[in-house]
Amino acid sequence: MHRGKTFVLMLSGEAIADDNFANTVHDIALLNSLGVRLVLVHGARPQAERRLEARGLSTRLHHDLRITSTEILECVIEAVGCLRTDIEARLSMGLANTPMHGARIRVCSGNFVTARPVGVLDGVDMGHTGELRRIDHDGIRKLLDLNQIVLLSNLGFSPTGEVFNLAVEEVATQAAIALKADKLILFGADGGIRDSRGDLRSELLAQTARRLVHQYHAHLDDPEQPFSETANLLECAATACEQGVPRCHLIGYRDDGALLNELFTRDGQGTMVVSHSYEQVRSATIEDVGGILELIAPLEEKGVLVRRSRELLEAEIERFTVVERDGAIIGCAALYPFAEDRIGELACVAIDGNYRGGQRGDRLLEAIEASAREMGLEQLFVLTTRTAHWFLERGFHAAEKDRLPHEKQAIYNLQRNSKVFFKTLG
Repeated sequence: MHRGKTFVLMLSGEAIADDNFANTVHDIALLNSLGVRLVLVHGARPQAERRLEARGLSTRLHHDLRITSTEILECVIEAVGCLRTDIEARLSMGLANTPMHGARIRVCSGNFVTARPVGVLDGVDMGHTGELRRIDHDGIRKLLDLNQIVLLSNLGFSPTGEVFNLAVEEVATQAAIALKADKLILFGADGGIRDSRGDLRSELLAQTARRLVHQYHAHLDDPEQPFSETANLLECAATACEQGVPRCHLIGYRDDGALLNELFTRDGQGTMVVSHSYEQVRSATIEDVGGILELIAPLEEKGVLVRRSRELLEAEIERFTVVERDGAIIGCAALYPFAEDRIGELACVAIDGNYRGGQRGDRLLEAIEASAREMGLEQLFVLTTRTAHWFLERGFHAAEKDRLPHEKQAIYNLQRNSKVFFKTLG
């Protein structure tokens, strides 16, 4: 699924300094071997700060930007150079303890980021602190076409030969936008966004992410106080999504396997920020038959649903509505109209066991009711043996089977002895 896709991965200096970085490198090497086009963008804040301390130099922030003197820039350049060498060396190992050990993974870096000075900001000379002007996306794409991993840093270069210190978050975000990347993956300490109960949010809309950033900024005691890492990453994700990157992911750099789990499991391990939800309720098509059969098979085995053959399902597929999540069918329901009686049958309601409790059944029911009203139906009925309470809680009422349309009464299965429930459509 990911072969040939372009991913931009942002790794802060803290992520590279973490003990888990060796595992992250192995996962990056694996993605490269699977044909994923990778751009790595790394920062060097803690590494530069150690060099500043060793020289007895101090630094300060202004408007959440580091003021970069000539001496500070020298420390940043040293830190970036050492990290680049370290990353290249680690990727040169291939995949340790696997058949890919020693495989040639080519890494390329260069002057792909053009920058200009921030200049004087509110009366303060920002020195060699820069802002990004342009990403050489054509040059990067040519290297990606050769299956090379492109390595960018937080340094930018001007046409006059100057070097500027940039925010790594800005470089990663703008690189993803310029490359029209399929994903921007942001490594952070927290590993995602959690709600007020501490539960991880696996998906977040870009507009919600933007609202959370505004709320965070509004609650700062000092407007000059720098953003938290999580707020910074959220802002990057929201900006990238708003400018065309389909999906952004916030994952933890301390968690072994976080990158692979986020990419290769349905719910992932972090928080995915998207412009539009990647879970949708829609009418079924013939391509959904296999997914529906897989979904309902366990319930048929338990006797909860009546068995349907592939041939029958193919013939009746236009009756079905499905819940699709990232290409997988995780819910379905069918509507069979009895036009003369202005009644419809709700049938084959199923939700994947891993996705119950998320109101997906309610969304399916709402879609079926909307379709029934469009057909001019006034009532819905359902036959069930095991899920009576679910329907009672949603406005259905028990009824005798003689209230069923005559056509349905004629094929009523006495052995199943299903209970009958009706709901009047408003």
